[in-house]
Amino acid sequence: MDDWKLSEFAASLASEAPTPGGGGAAALCGALAASLCAMASRLTARRKTYADRTEALSAIIAHADALRLKLLELIDEDAEGFKPLAAAYSLPKGEPNAAALLRDATLNACKAPLAMLRSVCETMALLEQAADICSPLLLSDVGCGAALAAAAMDCAVLNIYVNTRTLPQDAESEALEKEAGRLLDEYRPRAEALSACVLRRLHGI
Repeated sequence: MDDWKLSEFAASLASEAPTPGGGGAAALCGALAASLCAMASRLTARRKTYADRTEALSAIIAHADALRLKLLELIDEDAEGFKPLAAAYSLPKGEPNAAALLRDATLNACKAPLAMLRSVCETMALLEQAADICSPLLLSDVGCGAALAAAAMDCAVLNIYVNTRTLPQDAESEALEKEAGRLLDEYRPRAEALSACVLRRLHGI
């Protein structure tokens, strides 16, 4: 993702090329959520009023920055993970070991979206911390981060399930779906709750 401009990424996303696709969009949403978390924390830390929170804010910033970079890397990893899958689907009928190759490629294609989901869940936990200690003037940014995190989680899980649905129900595919479902069930409501809480605080709804 280092050489991409947002306009180029959006144009590529809109093109006929299979990647970047939903997985890349999920990672970008997650990276934006982490960026907003870091920004709100940085701007708060600059104010003398919050000097007693410097250590906590610095920890959030460092973690959010690392997650942002990881999520941007996952855009490329997701695209790379799709290549063997596309090749496996293109194998001629009767190819020896075609089923095994397709299964392995499908499992591999799930790695990046699952890593995205894990990273976005970590980002969500940081946003909750930021909501408690950041300046009220930056609360809207934290809320936007939570909304983006929710979208990123949904997109990452969709990109896992579109692959696992084609797999035989064995230990590996069940473990993938179980972890994805567990993370979504735990962190998606937290993202909704934080976004709704910010909305109530800002607009009294």
